[in-house]
Amino acid sequence: MTVTTPRSLGAPVERVDGLAKVTGEARYAYENGPASPVYAVPVQATVARGEVTRVDVDSVLTSPGVIAAMWCANAPRLAAGEGADAAVLQSRRVAYRGQYVAAVIAATYEQAREAARTLHVEYSAEPHDVELRADHPGLYRPSHVNPALPADTLRGDPEAALAAAPVVVDETYRTPAEHHNPMEPHATVAVWEGDGLTVYDSTQGPAASRDRLAALFGMPPAQVRVVSPYVGGGFGSKLALHPHVVLAVLAAKQVGRPVKVAVTRHEMFSVTGYRTPTIQRVRLGAERDGRLIAITHDVYEQTSTVGEFAEQAAAATRIMYAAPHRSTTHRLVRLDVPTPTWMRAPGEAPGMFALESAMDELAVACGVDPVELRVRNEPAADPESGLPFSSRNLVACLREGARRFGWAGRDPKPGVRRAGRFLVGTGVAASTYPVLRRPSRATARAEPGGGFTVRIAAAEIGTGARTVLTQIAADTLGVPLDAVRVVVGDSALPAGAIAGGSMGTASWGTAVVRACEAMNRELTSWGGTVPPLGLEASADTAEEVKTQEEYSRHAFGAQFAEVGVDAATGETRVLRMLGVFAAGRILNPRTARSQFVGGMTMGLSMALLEESVLDTEFGDYLNNDLAQYHIAACADVRDIEAVWVEEEDPHLNPMGSKGIGEIGIVGASAAIANAVHHATGVRVRDLPIRLDKLIG
Repeated sequence: MTVTTPRSLGAPVERVDGLAKVTGEARYAYENGPASPVYAVPVQATVARGEVTRVDVDSVLTSPGVIAAMWCANAPRLAAGEGADAAVLQSRRVAYRGQYVAAVIAATYEQAREAARTLHVEYSAEPHDVELRADHPGLYRPSHVNPALPADTLRGDPEAALAAAPVVVDETYRTPAEHHNPMEPHATVAVWEGDGLTVYDSTQGPAASRDRLAALFGMPPAQVRVVSPYVGGGFGSKLALHPHVVLAVLAAKQVGRPVKVAVTRHEMFSVTGYRTPTIQRVRLGAERDGRLIAITHDVYEQTSTVGEFAEQAAAATRIMYAAPHRSTTHRLVRLDVPTPTWMRAPGEAPGMFALESAMDELAVACGVDPVELRVRNEPAADPESGLPFSSRNLVACLREGARRFGWAGRDPKPGVRRAGRFLVGTGVAASTYPVLRRPSRATARAEPGGGFTVRIAAAEIGTGARTVLTQIAADTLGVPLDAVRVVVGDSALPAGAIAGGSMGTASWGTAVVRACEAMNRELTSWGGTVPPLGLEASADTAEEVKTQEEYSRHAFGAQFAEVGVDAATGETRVLRMLGVFAAGRILNPRTARSQFVGGMTMGLSMALLEESVLDTEFGDYLNNDLAQYHIAACADVRDIEAVWVEEEDPHLNPMGSKGIGEIGIVGASAAIANAVHHATGVRVRDLPIRLDKLIG
């Protein structure tokens, strides 16, 4: 009798690390490291621009438990020198309020915190500039935008086309600064052992962090190890090497002992990145039936004086809709603020709020149903590059979403439907996110006692990566799921891509498939018998990724929302949301739905709640805690569902999958804003949608 091993890919497999996470067995960054560490607590700048003139370190050295106090005059030197975001305690210059200017190391966290609180720092303050404006004299064109895209693009003559278009929408949309708030705050444990450095960190890229630390400290990468088996959420904030990581390593070097640094929730609003605010002007020129003639999308955003991060907010506009005349631009200004960073669906999330809001305005202006308008402007190929899409099922998502949501027969008139004291409306928006893949390496080992171990320096940030990689390995090896153990989260493992840009599973999974295929060949050569010392096979996907076919690869989706707006108070409630996505082969429906719904929930937060409020007088964010920085709670998410259409795409990777971590947030805020307009007749073009924007 032939025994067939059941396929696990496509099955709603429970998390292989679920028990460890709910019983406390899973160890996060701050819980790792040797016994008896000491603790470093940073001192943050109280001015937004200037210089540190004096730090009275001697005054705290006699405090209980204090071992050392550091500032730029006595801190170990970095190979990177001054002027970079990660060049911690290397210069007297203060580039933003909240920057680390000193640190105290003590036997206990409480002792270090108290000494840091009392450490006296003197400054020579200078006038600061922290406000983003579309007419700022310091605006400039960056060399590129994230990840390596051109800052500007131009096709045809959009100005002439707009001047001649029968229907024109010309509006400006604004999104505020937003801060990531993962459940696990950032934390690092640094240990020096001779010339070697081990860092336990909460990071979305162990190998990338290792390389950055090695460069900063002038060491070969082989002498640095970054360990991060579990990460309690990141949303992009744990991709960059932030100052607290460097501070921990500096402090450990200074005192010759293992050092722990935990970033408080307050500190995270200064030193671990944020989504840049944006000002976006979108112009759409169309025929009276809604068919686009011209699209322009101009973006203004901020960066810091110590680093450049240019968010690609107009990039999605380049591939969404057919129009012969089109242009996109990005402009940056260097302000006395912290450096922005990646935040879930960087670029696409704020950029598609603007584009999809403008498309809704065009639908109203043309008297065309918003779903039909998008279908009429479906391109046959990538409008920017001319490349064929590897697959594109946006229309299928729109049609299926409309059917499930009950869109047919929708009355387009705004402000005419009531349910008690609430005005009710519905809205739709499209979603997209690029399909990326980066070189990775993996090893597969057949253990002499039975079973297989797969190793790769992937990052498990709570998305279920360890589970899906186990499914991929089991199916490739043709063995049951419980015969495979996947080890991730350590830079000593074969190098994997970062867990960002929705490219983790595609990148790691390709390497795992190739390593397991190589293992199958090894087993065949041994007649199917594992030798006493076991067998090991490796794979490196650099050449495969480099030589992949040229296609425009993107995931697509459609977001539908129904809202109720209190006619008296302006309070807005999202009554129901539906997301329909086309993302290639869904490898695990359980973890996939979690990612889609999580992204949509974050989009709801973006639409109604999230806003980092800047105090221009002091150059700092006022609402720097979870009491004042509002995110969606269970009461805000009343009825939310994510589904997907079947999509086969042979041009992606061995699994046929597209990334799903980011696309759920894209378009969600626009769908809600469009629904608010349908409910009230009020068009809100600057997020979040607060009460004062609707009352009256």
